[in-house]
Parts: sequence; C-alpha cells; structure tokens
Amino acid sequence: MKPFVDQNKCIGCGACAALCPDVFEMGSDGKSHVKNAAGCAKCDCKRAADSCPVGAITLK
Repeated sequence: MKPFVDQNKCIGCGACAALCPDVFEMGSDGKSHVKNAAGCAKCDCKRAADSCPVGAITLK
C-alpha cells in the first residue's frame, strides 16, 4: 500500500508521524507529509490512516 496525505484536510495533529515515523513526518508547514512510502512494510499505515481525526490519509 502507498499512503497519501491530503494537505487540504490535514490539521497537523501528528498522530500519523507518532504511529509511523518511518513513513510520515511533520513538515515546516505544520502538516504531515509522506517521507518514505515504502516504510509501510515496517509499520501499520492502516492504523495511522484510521487514527487521522480528519481522514486526511488514504492508502492505495
């Protein structure tokens, strides 16, 4: 699976980066960004997506 962050929805809560730090990082804009999509093999990106309070993360 490949994660995507909808920048228009992201509120910068940081839950995804806390759950999957190998995949997500908080940018200088205060929003989450995918830094390593291949990292989903090492963490639970589905849990990170499900934990997003605004549904900004999708997996394809």
